[in-house]
Parts: sequence; structure tokens; C-alpha cells
Amino acid sequence: MGERGRLYGLVLAGGRSRRMGHDKASLDREGQSQLHFVFSLLQEVTDQTFVSTRVDQADDPERQGFPKIVDRHEDMGPLAGILSALETHSQVDWLVVACDLPNLDRQTLDFLIENRSSDKPFTAYRSSYDGLPEPLCAIYRSGSDVTIRAFVDDGIDCPRKMLTRSESELLDQPNPTALDNINTPDDLANSILRSAP
Repeated sequence: MGERGRLYGLVLAGGRSRRMGHDKASLDREGQSQLHFVFSLLQEVTDQTFVSTRVDQADDPERQGFPKIVDRHEDMGPLAGILSALETHSQVDWLVVACDLPNLDRQTLDFLIENRSSDKPFTAYRSSYDGLPEPLCAIYRSGSDVTIRAFVDDGIDCPRKMLTRSESELLDQPNPTALDNINTPDDLANSILRSAP
């Protein structure tokens, strides 16, 4: 199912940030964007790293300086980016991370990589809140696009449901707050981030 050891990184940055009201990728983190912060973390632990974008975002100022994988699918949310990555580089495993995780740390990524399954299609953390899989900081094995497409054919495009209903390797988080995300202005106000000027 692909070369063991080859791992590419994907930062999901194609969301519309409707609840936030402005682009979450551009949130300021001590002089750098949140997108740049997550990209840099993934670069440290993967063979190559890419940013996932929608077609209409590919050349915007925040994303244009990064290597990108542009969505090949529409109206599928984060799954569009995940599936596009698996199709673009099909012989490697993918470490997929959402860009809106201000508490993400190297320990969390290292532990996920060290414990990734060699036979299950997905390796992910359990949520610290409800125990369900966290699909937006997870490893998608080479060939897992077959499993994903089967779910899509059945009308399911929610990554969490896919991981819940699959043979997934689920891990406990070493840092219980590492995967807390920011979706609204209130979330932002209570995080370490602030809006870029």
C-alpha cells in the first residue's frame, strides 16, 4: 500500500471560515500566520509538506508562497483536500492537519507518527472531550482513498464518521488540549492567537 516510511504532510487551509468571519489561516501568531506555524511544524516531521486550498484560494497572498495541492473535488469540506492529496501522491502516507489548531505541538505529531498503523487505513487521536476520532490531525495511509470513496458513494463525506466506521488505529493524546481548534471569535478571544492587522 505504499512505501513504509514515506510520509507527506498536508495542512488543510481551504475552509471558508464562515463562523470566524475572516480567514483563520491568516491569524497572527507572534508575527507569523497560523498557517505558517502549522506548515513549519509539519515540515519538521514529514518528507514533503503541502497546503490544501480551494481553486479560488490558490493565488491569494496568504497561500501563494507555499507548495499547494488544489482541491479536485467540490462541496466536500475537508475531505476534498484529503482525497485530492491521496490522488496527487498515491504512493505515500499523509499526515493531515487542520490549520486552526493553535495548541498543536511537535510532541503530538511525533507520537502520532511513531504509533501509526502499518495495516489500518487511518491512525488518529481520540478526542479529549468525547472519545471520537480526531480526523483533522491524523494519518491517512496510501490506498485509503479506496475506503474514502466507498463512504462517499454511500453519501458520507464526514471524515469523523469515516474513521468511526472504519478499522482505525486510535490513540490517546499526550497533550489533551493540542487539538482544540478555533472556529468563532469567542474561540479566538480565548486562545493564544489574535487577528492579523
